[in-house]
Amino acid sequence: MQLMIQTFHKYSGDEGDKYTLSRSELKNAQDKEAVDRVMGDLDANNDGEVDFTEFIILVGALTVACNDFFLEFNEKQEKKK
Repeated sequence: MQLMIQTFHKYSGDEGDKYTLSRSELKNAQDKEAVDRVMGDLDANNDGEVDFTEFIILVGALTVACNDFFLEFNEKQEKKK
């Protein structure tokens, strides 16, 4: 949890509101097309910024997706045995 909080605030503090991520702050790690898709998906209230709650929704969704992937991967590995 501490790492997620630190990561969010590492990027959110670069400009403007230090408690939200702007498009340009997200661009530090993404290309423009990817940022537009991410912002569209994460910015639930359409204010042009991603707050910590919206960010955590992404983290949760990624965690579920990774869990599903590894469950499926493990099942395939067990079938090979």
